[in-house]
Amino acid sequence: MLDIRFVRENPDAVKENIKKKFQDDKLEMVDKVIALDEEVRDLKGRISNLRATRNKLSKEFGQLMAQKKPSEAEAAKKAVVANAVILKSRETELTLAEANLHKNMLVLPQMMAPDVPIGKNDTENVERQRFGEMKTPDFDIPYHTELMERFNGLDLDSARRVAGNGFYYLMGDIARLHSAVLAYARDFMIGKGFTYCVPPFLIRSAVVNGVMSFAELNDMMYKIEDEDLYLIGTSEHSMIGKFADTILDEEELPITMTSYSPCFRREKGAHGIEERGVFRIHQFEKQEMIVVCKPEDSETWFDRLWKNTVEFLQTLDIPVRTLECCSGDLADLKVKSLDVEAWSPRQQKFIEVGSCSNLGDAQARRLKIRIKGEGGNTLAHTLNNTVTAPPRMLIAFLENNLNSDYTVRIPAALQPYMGGQTVIKPK
Repeated sequence: MLDIRFVRENPDAVKENIKKKFQDDKLEMVDKVIALDEEVRDLKGRISNLRATRNKLSKEFGQLMAQKKPSEAEAAKKAVVANAVILKSRETELTLAEANLHKNMLVLPQMMAPDVPIGKNDTENVERQRFGEMKTPDFDIPYHTELMERFNGLDLDSARRVAGNGFYYLMGDIARLHSAVLAYARDFMIGKGFTYCVPPFLIRSAVVNGVMSFAELNDMMYKIEDEDLYLIGTSEHSMIGKFADTILDEEELPITMTSYSPCFRREKGAHGIEERGVFRIHQFEKQEMIVVCKPEDSETWFDRLWKNTVEFLQTLDIPVRTLECCSGDLADLKVKSLDVEAWSPRQQKFIEVGSCSNLGDAQARRLKIRIKGEGGNTLAHTLNNTVTAPPRMLIAFLENNLNSDYTVRIPAALQPYMGGQTVIKPK
């Protein structure tokens, strides 16, 4: 959410930012917000004057009573009562106006970083770097569901009967591989100095509204019926919520944490043939990283975070590239975002396995996460990034470590988490 003073003083810049995000339907919202802001400030001024008048009349009433002037005192009392009625009405108007202003402010997108590439949608995202050798094997690679089934590692039919489409059973070596990757990711990030955390997997609506935009909410979140609780779509939600309504000492920062959680997503909309199986699903597990830092440090941390993911995937012999999200693909709360994509030898293309985001002060403003420093209180900056999110990430792992006899290599970094196995074999 933007600072209302910034919107008030820079309406053209806010509108230009909206145009670059190709959200022209929100342009009129800027003028509406400014008008609502004027209404709020006007009401505050009127209320302040009414309170001053009330105090003056109350004082006069007391003096008249002390002077034993009952008729004049009664007139003053009536004036106090009349003032109170008007004051209560204006305060009600202010409450409604402030709520309306806040609601509309939530719709305005965060100001993007100046170096975000301009584009309408994800087809115009910009490749930045590639890491590792993208090999093309001289044997056929099965679709990932068939590959997992060769290890007796995947059962989609039973999952459909139990929970419906978008769910799965992982079993045997594939299930162990899934857990091994998460355990390795946890220790990898602890080795980077991040504090490990297992957060709540449900959050209240106040936290939901603090960490994500309305569009994301409708597409992602599962609501618990008859309760003010939502299943998290990513542990970033509850991790950032941990700091809501807090004032952090400057010396505490940066706060760097890595968190494990299951994630639940509605994943509305149609998807392509390559997104069957366990590619786009309603339930998965993830190791995440979040940072709460001073504003001047967020750009540096953004680069550190995505590099952690690249390094992690390279230790698993997975070639990757980074793809910078263009303006039209950037979620409204984000200042900038970078996707990490893994190479799929079967598809001969990259597939998204993680996303790194700098949200500036957007979440901190909504959740009131402040920093106490010598110059007073300022809003913190928040960032998040995926370390790994199997089982989708396992698709790239299996394809890149597949041997011609359809066994799968276990890279050295992962072997301690697989009981020392160097290879897993089809059943």
